[in-house]
Amino acid sequence: MSDAALTHPAPEPPRMGSVLKRNIERMRERRAREEAEAGWSERVSDRITAFAGSMTFVAIHAVAYGTWIAVNVGAVPGIRPFDPSFVMLAMEASVEAIFLSTFVLISQNRMMSAAAKQSDLDLQINLLAEHELTRLIGLVDRMARHMGIDPDAHGELDEIKQDVSPEAVLDGLEDAARQ
Repeated sequence: MSDAALTHPAPEPPRMGSVLKRNIERMRERRAREEAEAGWSERVSDRITAFAGSMTFVAIHAVAYGTWIAVNVGAVPGIRPFDPSFVMLAMEASVEAIFLSTFVLISQNRMMSAAAKQSDLDLQINLLAEHELTRLIGLVDRMARHMGIDPDAHGELDEIKQDVSPEAVLDGLEDAARQ
């Protein structure tokens, strides 16, 4: 059998339901609103951080530092070295690093805040889904018993009909991490 016979054509892409499209649009609008509400310092910091993380930034620095070094080692005829010990270059690079790291930290703080909000939203949605599933399990259990079916063949039904305590889960995770 050839390899071609073992492969299957890619499935058609699933169509997005209207609820999913609406949710995506609402999240996009929310992000746009949060960006618009960001303070000027956060917007400036984000732009500087984005530029500092680009290849353009790397290229500019490669040319600038390369030229500085070439001039100061005497490799460029007609231009007298102005920093032969590279002390000024080291100072400039240090000051730049201080400012860039501050801008990066400001941007990271903003991203951490957004990630914390997303994590809280995820937790709330998961807790709601768990609560709804617990209620559905109770309903299905009552329906099965009404129809004369034993729904608890594995002896876990009473446990899964209970709501999960987020605090208990976190305590269990913390205990497991300590071991």
